[in-house]
Amino acid sequence: MRKYLITFLVLTLLSACSGYEQVLKSNDVNYKLKKANEYYENKKYMQANALYESLIPVMKNTRNYEPLYYRYAYTFYNMKDYLSASYHFKNFVDFFPTSKDAEECEFLHAFCLYKEAPAPSLDQTYTIKAVGALQAFINTHPNSKRVKQATDIIDACREKLEIKDANAAKLYYDIGHYKASGVAYKMVGRNYPESEKGDYYQLMIIKSWYQYAKNSIAKKQEERYATAIEAYKEFMENYPNSKHSNEAKEYLTLANNHINKLRNEHK
Repeated sequence: MRKYLITFLVLTLLSACSGYEQVLKSNDVNYKLKKANEYYENKKYMQANALYESLIPVMKNTRNYEPLYYRYAYTFYNMKDYLSASYHFKNFVDFFPTSKDAEECEFLHAFCLYKEAPAPSLDQTYTIKAVGALQAFINTHPNSKRVKQATDIIDACREKLEIKDANAAKLYYDIGHYKASGVAYKMVGRNYPESEKGDYYQLMIIKSWYQYAKNSIAKKQEERYATAIEAYKEFMENYPNSKHSNEAKEYLTLANNHINKLRNEHK
């Protein structure tokens, strides 16, 4: 019984494939478009995609081209090929700027870039592109119902970029490149001024400059400890109630003690 069932399934599959191949090879444009739409409605996006693609050259400048291209772009989206989807949604907007679907496609162009963006540890080119495209969408469509979603995605993208930059700064600190660490943490603080971790980044600037001074040659140490002290003053000015205040003060004390010791040695 099982053998007959497997044979039946194989024959059914072959028959289905054969039917699709016949449609793909057909020269009847209207028939092919009808079948492409049927595949699309039945969520057979791979077959619909191939049929739409074969129809694009002959459908240009016809009334069917706009809905065809709209669905063609969506086939990529539904197959999770977000980079191709982004490209074709952008094309749709360029081809049909006055379409009722243009706003939706402009948003999806940016959204697909966001979907393509990898984890924070990897290259964030598409995250940056997504932020730019989403901001452009907000600027162009300030009253769109999608503005809130676009804003939320921008926030998520910025959080991802912040994590990547903060991890890079931490790596500098962990491997003992303290000057680079101090500079990197300062850039993180500047680039993400609304971050909930702003006080931690400023603490790490103090620690980085302290360690940089400690590992410097004697004649450079006082100047570099002074930089750590200035970083502490900035910390207290901006984050007087930070939970990191006690640790920051410890480094202030250490830096002052080192400066006093250096001055006493030169008397």
